[in-house]
Amino acid sequence: MASLGSFLEVLIGGLLSGVLYSLVALGFVLIYKASGVFNFAQGAMVLVAGLALVRPLDWLVAHGFPNWAAIALALVFAGAVMALCAFVIERYIIGPLLNQDGLTLFMSTIGAGFILEGLGQMVFGSDVYPLKLYPTDAWFLFEGLFPGGVLVNKLDVWGGLIAGVLVGGLAAFFQYTKTGRALRAVADDHAAAQSVGIPISWIWFVVWLVAGLVALVAATVWGTKLGVQFSIVFLALKALPVLIIGGFTSVPGAIVGGLMVGAGEKLAEVYLGPFMGGGIEYWFAYVVALAVLMVRPQGLFGERIIERI
Repeated sequence: MASLGSFLEVLIGGLLSGVLYSLVALGFVLIYKASGVFNFAQGAMVLVAGLALVRPLDWLVAHGFPNWAAIALALVFAGAVMALCAFVIERYIIGPLLNQDGLTLFMSTIGAGFILEGLGQMVFGSDVYPLKLYPTDAWFLFEGLFPGGVLVNKLDVWGGLIAGVLVGGLAAFFQYTKTGRALRAVADDHAAAQSVGIPISWIWFVVWLVAGLVALVAATVWGTKLGVQFSIVFLALKALPVLIIGGFTSVPGAIVGGLMVGAGEKLAEVYLGPFMGGGIEYWFAYVVALAVLMVRPQGLFGERIIERI
C-alpha cells in the first residue's frame, strides 16, 4: 500500500505539473491555429506579463491598497500591457510580413522575443520578484488508505482548474463566435479570407491579444511557483514537446500533451532515475515527442494536412 501511495503521489504531482506546461503551450496553439506562425516569443510574453503584474502589485500594496484592490488593478494594468504588445507585434512585426513564408514569420517572432525580454527587464527590472496569488501549501489525501497520505500541491490544483476553464472558454470561442470562426478561416487561407471581407490585421491583433492574456494567466501560476524571473522565458522550450505530442492546432491537445509530459517525466525520474542516472526529466519529454513524430507527425490531436500537387 505504501508503494501504491508513493506511485499515486508521483503520478498526481506529474499530471498537475503537466497542466502548468499546458498553460504556456496554449499560447503557442492560439497563434499557430489562427495564423500558422510558430510564436517563439511566447515565453518572453509570459515574462513580460509577469513583470507587468508583480511590479505594480508590489507598489500598490506598499502604498496601502487592500490586497483585492491591488490585485485587480495590477491585473488590469498587466492586461493593458499585453494589449499594447499585441498591437505593436501585429502592426510593426507580423503585419508587414503578411503572406511571407513560414520561416520568415518564425524568425520575426524570435526577434520579437528578444525585444520583449530586453524591454520588459529594462522597464520593470531584472530581479527575482516573488508573487503569491495562489496557496502554495499542500493537502494530504487518502490518509486512511495510505500511510502518511498522498501529498497534493494546492498550486498545482489551481493550475489544473484554471487550465480547464481556459480550454473550455477557448474551445467555445473558436467554435461559436463570429471572431473565432474568422480566426479559423484566416488560418486556412489568408487570401481567401481577405477576399470575403475578413480584416486580417484585426483578426491577428485579436489572436495575439488572446495569446497575451493566456500568457498573463500562465504568469500568475508560474510566478507563484518560481517567482517572476528571467528563467520563465525558457518555458517555451519546455512547452515544445507538449505541442509536438498534442498537435500545434489543437487546444485540447495542449492539455493532453502537457499531462503526458508531466506524468511521464516525473515517473521516469523516480522509477528509472536510479538505474539510468539523474536528470531524466530534462530530456524524457523530447524522447516521447520524437516517438510521436515518427508515428503521427501532426501530433495526437493535430489536423492532418493534405497538399495536392
